Amino acid sequence: MEFTSVMHIAFYTDNWDEMIDFYTNTLGLKLKTYVKFKEYLSRPDRKEMYEIALKDPERPFNAYIEIAPGQFIELFPARPEQKPHTDWNEYKGYSHFALLVDDIFKAYDEVVAKGIEPRNKPSKGPSGTWQFWIHDPDMNWFEIMQYTEDSYQVKGHISE
Repeated sequence: MEFTSVMHIAFYTDNWDEMIDFYTNTLGLKLKTYVKFKEYLSRPDRKEMYEIALKDPERPFNAYIEIAPGQFIELFPARPEQKPHTDWNEYKGYSHFALLVDDIFKAYDEVVAKGIEPRNKPSKGPSGTWQFWIHDPDMNWFEIMQYTEDSYQVKGHISE
């Protein structure tokens, strides 16, 4: 089996409009799909979605926001029974994601100009890759990164 890329990362949100606005208008990513439950009106085999479609066909089901060709952030509206987001790195499992740029300093200046307060200024991590941190409206932290010729992710590196 050979994988070609990460296709998407998905989040549930109770800030639907704010999250879409952040990723599209603030970060400049492209809203590629916006699916409403009415898509399930022809799918009685998907009982839960079909029943929602009958009651509330215009309700958002999901959205794909394109980061780069074929790579997305997927958003789902939160369900009422879902628990709120916890502090970053409070639990095992998912921690963060990263977006790659060609010019870390330009990206930093653009983020600041849009009113986002980064957690730190651009710096090189131990892997030799430039990075700084921001979060979305739901407090999902992510890195904005730029490879260097010495980046472990480019050259490879196994500690012994």
